[in-house]
Amino acid sequence: MAIMRLRRPTDFLILEALEETGRNVASNLESHTGKSRQNINTRLPVLADYGLVRKIGPKERSGLYEITPKGQAALAHRDEYRRVGGFEQLIEDAK
Repeated sequence: MAIMRLRRPTDFLILEALEETGRNVASNLESHTGKSRQNINTRLPVLADYGLVRKIGPKERSGLYEITPKGQAALAHRDEYRRVGGFEQLIEDAK
């Protein structure tokens, strides 16, 4: 797995919106985050690769995502993202 490189504030806004709204799609997350649907659609697969969100739904192309426990830990420790060298380990230990 590649080193986790999160985009601030976009990735944390997506995680926050998923935590608040539950399962959701990019078009709905657009209104919650203020970020473009295209930007969200680009970031969701990256966040899924990091294990922070997971794609769900009955169809492969549903575009429905939910936050994972690791994503909730990342959100809880977002203020430490740039301050600590081992952010991935921090959130692994926290979940």
